[in-house]
Amino acid sequence: MPAMPDSAGVVIVGGGPVGSALALALRDHGKRALLLEAQTARSADRRPLALSYGSRLILERLGVWPELGMFATPIRDIHVSQRGGFGRARLEASETGLPELGYVVDYGRLAQLLAQAASACVTCHHGAHVLAWQGGDPARVRYEYEGEQQELAASLVVVADGGAVSGAASGDYRQCAVTARVVSERPHNNTAYERFTRHGPLALLPDGDGWALVWTTTPGRAQDLCIADDDRFLAELQREFGNRAGRFVETSARASHALHRRRASSDAAHVVFIGNAAQTLHPVAGQGFNLGLRDAWELAGHILDTADDAPGSPAWLQAYRRRRSVDRGGGIGFTHGLVSLFSNDLLPLGLIRGTGLALFGCMPPLKNFLARRMTFGARG
Repeated sequence: MPAMPDSAGVVIVGGGPVGSALALALRDHGKRALLLEAQTARSADRRPLALSYGSRLILERLGVWPELGMFATPIRDIHVSQRGGFGRARLEASETGLPELGYVVDYGRLAQLLAQAASACVTCHHGAHVLAWQGGDPARVRYEYEGEQQELAASLVVVADGGAVSGAASGDYRQCAVTARVVSERPHNNTAYERFTRHGPLALLPDGDGWALVWTTTPGRAQDLCIADDDRFLAELQREFGNRAGRFVETSARASHALHRRRASSDAAHVVFIGNAAQTLHPVAGQGFNLGLRDAWELAGHILDTADDAPGSPAWLQAYRRRRSVDRGGGIGFTHGLVSLFSNDLLPLGLIRGTGLALFGCMPPLKNFLARRMTFGARG
């Protein structure tokens, strides 16, 4: 077993994409960073992930985009509609001055590339199960590695693993997201669809020569869709989505994921939460990972901007929370608001939704404002 350190400048709990991104962003900051990850190997996870153009810029600065970009499918148009109601809107990259609105990638591939890059530049210990952390100056982290308990001191503990956080304010959407890859008779032409139904949003994203599907519905129906044969699944999808993408002819890689919402923060000195540890979002509009990546990038920037101050003090943490409050609050509120407004079949709300979509589609300045906020966050 390799010798484990008893102190570190920054300890990152969680080696997923957000934790690994932070490790990469800190590689030149001059403080000793240590990343603790419970998993010993990354499992193949083919969940589709929608990256904003702003996230691409961050990943370019972290040095992982050239390889990831070879497998990414650009999104140049987004079509928004509601099933069984009038009103629709279209966002186009050409209207925003951006080359693309976003990209579709496999979560597993992104996680693997970031983890490999992080391992090459900071100390990473895989198979280290964090048991507890305690704020203070310094903060302390207790973890188990190969059956032995270890403890180390840190000037800053960054928790990026949502599974390591308990007691956070949370809620159950009573929905599941069915993810799959589907093929239709028509080419996607780099257009993404967000279609709202009474059970939840249905997203169809361009992915290679086919589509990545994120279909939000009730838990019971999600289970039924996952065990249905291909023909019945495709027929159900056709009935729910319509014919705008042509006839669906093939499906693969189906899975179901329960959806919850959570928001948490640490009151302990020298401890901060980012990514899924700080907030878990509904997949509608694809904002979750993009918001978490901005958490990591802004935290690294805050550490560098205040290099003369010891990170993690109450004043230092308060400054970081202020730096992130508008972006986080806006992303969480926007996502939850969409789910609350569109995931029902109440007639008055249906009329309001249709009118809103129709007006939105006729207002280029408002469309450009929303597109840039979804792309770059509060600083868009």
